[in-house]
Amino acid sequence: MSSEPISDPIDVGDRRTLGRTAAWLAKQVEIGLGTVDLSLPQYRILGLLDERSAVSSDLAERLAVRPPTITAVVDGLVARGLVERRTVVADRRRVDHVLTEVGRRALRAADAAVTGRLDEIAGCLGSSEEADRAFDGLMVWRRAFGAYRQSRRSR
Repeated sequence: MSSEPISDPIDVGDRRTLGRTAAWLAKQVEIGLGTVDLSLPQYRILGLLDERSAVSSDLAERLAVRPPTITAVVDGLVARGLVERRTVVADRRRVDHVLTEVGRRALRAADAAVTGRLDEIAGCLGSSEEADRAFDGLMVWRRAFGAYRQSRRSR
């Protein structure tokens, strides 16, 4: 039996596999959300509405999906009392989507469930410094998404 340490099957320096890692991470978020009865698309919409209310077309653009997809997901959120539809005063043809207080509580529970799941996984790295590095990497991606969104708006 060899005394050499078993190497990680994924070369973290190889960018070609980072999409797979992102997909695995998304699955772990879904598992965390399952404990609070939310889907990933619902969680994404609640997160966006926590930042500000939005019309369907804005949500669809920010989530990179077609408006009918947003309508279907929002219908479920409205039925559960997590989101409310309100007519836009300046343009009665438009409908704004607003996070309700029940929706805010659901989002907080979802955030806690996802954080707990990611903490559990990162805790397997063996040191709090390594776990912190994993979370720091996610924060860099969060800033990258913000910068990307800003660059798209300025076009």
